[in-house]
Amino acid sequence: MTWRSILSHLGVRRRFADRAAAGEELAARVAAEPNVVAPLVLALPRGGVPIAAAIAHTLQAPLDLLLVRKLGVPDQAELAMGAIAEGGVHVLNDEVVTHLGVSAAQIAQVTAKEQQELIRRAQVYRGTRAAPLLEGKSVILVDDGLATGTTMRAAIRAARSRNPARLIVAVPVAAHDIAAELGAEVEQLIALEVVDDLGAIGLWYADFTQTSDAEVCALLGGGKDIETRK
Repeated sequence: MTWRSILSHLGVRRRFADRAAAGEELAARVAAEPNVVAPLVLALPRGGVPIAAAIAHTLQAPLDLLLVRKLGVPDQAELAMGAIAEGGVHVLNDEVVTHLGVSAAQIAQVTAKEQQELIRRAQVYRGTRAAPLLEGKSVILVDDGLATGTTMRAAIRAARSRNPARLIVAVPVAAHDIAAELGAEVEQLIALEVVDDLGAIGLWYADFTQTSDAEVCALLGGGKDIETRK
């Protein structure tokens, strides 16, 4: 089966050239929304950063990160059994954990490993800068797609705990059921494509090359400075 027939089977109507191109298109959609006023744009690194950067540039808005890490199933790292986010947020997919018989000890081991990566990324991407102040702000959370929604759910909970006035999720593509679930947890969810059979997010991009630490830092450096931090 060719990739074109696979995409057709999954309902993929088109592919974005890359994350930057998806970001430009999503930015235009977000800018057209009347309820998006003076937002703070927060990317989920690393894949969400090029997309968020395009949105921040279009809106002339501040750009920063909300650090989150997927908890992969042991020996199946790409399958999410949960996620963690800065601020001590910990989300588990009980259905996956139960179905695969993942033990508490395995969850703790994976969580400890990903917590170290969360700390490393905070040091690399932010250095001595504090996390942005969200209280009373309109916040847009951005990623390159919503498949299981696990990491975005953790990001939503982390952001919500910091009392934003309005929380928006913006992605190029999302699974229909996940968009419905997460849409109920935020004030607005914006997606260019919402489909029943999403498949892998990478199928929606002609170039889905992993975003590097260097690219993240460069894009953050190009964003509008955030003046108020906690």
